Amino acid sequence: MFEFITEEEERGQVGIGTLIVFIAMVLVAAIAAGVLINTAGFLQSKSQQTGEQSSKQVSNRLQEVTTTGHVSSAEEIDGVNVTVSQAPGAGEIDLTNATITWIGPDGTYTLVNESVASGNEYFNTNVVKDADDSAPVLNDPDDRLQIYFDLTAAPPDTLKEGESVTIEINTMSGATTTIRFTVPESLDSKTAVEL
Repeated sequence: MFEFITEEEERGQVGIGTLIVFIAMVLVAAIAAGVLINTAGFLQSKSQQTGEQSSKQVSNRLQEVTTTGHVSSAEEIDGVNVTVSQAPGAGEIDLTNATITWIGPDGTYTLVNESVASGNEYFNTNVVKDADDSAPVLNDPDDRLQIYFDLTAAPPDTLKEGESVTIEINTMSGATTTIRFTVPESLDSKTAVEL
């Protein structure tokens, strides 16, 4: 009736239990390692994408070369030419997809390239220097494009002596270039002025 367990049988049962616990721990560790490796790979690819986007936002900027204004017979600025090039380290910049915010004395206007304009608030681009005929894409540090704002055809309005304007050019990559200028205090007897 009574069953006696010897010391040898008891040690065998403890050994099997320990082995089962050990195998379970190895399986859990393997699954956890797999999850960690997958997560690390995902985070690495995401951080690489974010880094590339951030780099483009910082480096794919325009650089102002010169800004001039055309003086009308009424002694007002009725046209503004901004000549731009790639900033150092910038990749290709397509001005077709750029948007420009004009902040002037008469208000704030969002302007788009004339080729994609749906309203009457737009800007034009003219080639100054483009060796490979890629305009309106700046793809070489030597390329120069002129952004022209006709202040008589559509908003914004003409500029008077002493008025200030801020132009923010946003490229498709999200980079922003800010250009500020003030009209000279005297436009008397001038046909063009540097701004």
